Amino acid sequence: MRDHIVQLTYVIASVLFILGLRSLTHPDKARRGMQFAALGMLVAVCGTLVNHDIVDYRWIISGLILGTLIGYPLGMWVPTTALPQRIAMSLSFGALAATLVGVSEYYNAFHGGGGDIETAKMMALGFEVLLGSLTVTGALMAFGKLQELLPSQPITYRGQNLVNAVLFLGAVGLLVTVVVNPAAAYAFYGMMGIAALLGVLMVIPIGGADMPVVVALLNSYCGLAAAATGFALGNSILIICGALDGASGFLLSIAMSKAMNRSFSNVLFGAFGGGPATAAIATSGAPVRSISAEDAGMLLAYAQRVIIIPGYGMAVAQAQHTVRELAEQIEKRGGEVKYAIHPVAGRMPGHMNVLLAEANVPYDRLYDMDEINGEFPQTDVALVIGANDVVNPAARSDPASPIYGMPILDADKAKHVIVLKRGMAAGFAGIENALFNAASTSMLFGDAKASLVKLVSEVKNA
Repeated sequence: MRDHIVQLTYVIASVLFILGLRSLTHPDKARRGMQFAALGMLVAVCGTLVNHDIVDYRWIISGLILGTLIGYPLGMWVPTTALPQRIAMSLSFGALAATLVGVSEYYNAFHGGGGDIETAKMMALGFEVLLGSLTVTGALMAFGKLQELLPSQPITYRGQNLVNAVLFLGAVGLLVTVVVNPAAAYAFYGMMGIAALLGVLMVIPIGGADMPVVVALLNSYCGLAAAATGFALGNSILIICGALDGASGFLLSIAMSKAMNRSFSNVLFGAFGGGPATAAIATSGAPVRSISAEDAGMLLAYAQRVIIIPGYGMAVAQAQHTVRELAEQIEKRGGEVKYAIHPVAGRMPGHMNVLLAEANVPYDRLYDMDEINGEFPQTDVALVIGANDVVNPAARSDPASPIYGMPILDADKAKHVIVLKRGMAAGFAGIENALFNAASTSMLFGDAKASLVKLVSEVKNA
């Protein structure tokens, strides 16, 4: 009877996970999707707690208390600008859990079990520990780059890809060895150590511009490790959840690579992006024109069509609420305001959507790149707030540019462009932005939030 209850809860949890994932494809249903997923996890945990394999609840209760004490602050108090880092850290925790389960199962088999492991189970355990170890250290490196504890620019050395390839083949060779001979503990633990080293060496040569793709890919690895854990333990909910996580992370990686017009191999081995954040952008000969808040406010006050392009600078300044207030003031004067969202704006997929949703910006005002690009030529003012590479015309016009071919928002085609930026610093790609030197562009320098507060006042009093 107890086993039937456990399996029923796992079925219900799986349905809720699938519904949650489905809801996340629509911005207006995303909040409900997260609620479905959270409820599914609660059901899965409750079902697991009645499993007959649990013989001592003290450790379970201790883990629940510790997890709550760590998880609540991470969920409630971490600022939205740090969400990518938090996700990377969470991936590391998840992969660590899968790895430790695999190590525990292997250890117990030879120090408390029959001294042998079936080939299928050993293969699942080996795959779980290999991917889990790689993800633990890889996610930590991604966290370090996103948090700027490590240099965001690529860290490379001669023959790096060859070294990584040799290490990977070595780890796979040890995996085959331990599958053929499960008693070869040296192969098991050696594989785990090499995989952990490989996680470090695979991520450090990747620049900050590609970190969102890397995090999505690591999410896929973490899901696959969880699915392998499910096979090793005979746990259906882990198999289903891991498969969902692995597939969705992989598809997200593909979508983001497509948004940047780059291949996986180029992302993982191209050492692109993440130039020094303070590097000055070289001018292309044309002067950069600055504009006062008074003049910028006048332009916005009498504009009939305005497109706002948010970027990571808006997130850093925590200016999303002021952006919404500015849009409301423009609309009160009869203007139309839309938001153009680039797929890789910010430091994670949907970063700008999350920020604007937090500020209660209506979902129907958010437009994807393909939906909004055709409207820029008829737009009076394109207001760029802390965005850089995603509006760089060099992606269309300069074959020598490293971002050439990347789809961008066509802000330069608007009648007037106002860029809110602290100074002439490079974006994640570390290259100059021709938009800043265009004749139709004016730069409003300063903190984005402070500048927006001034713009709100100017539009209100115009």
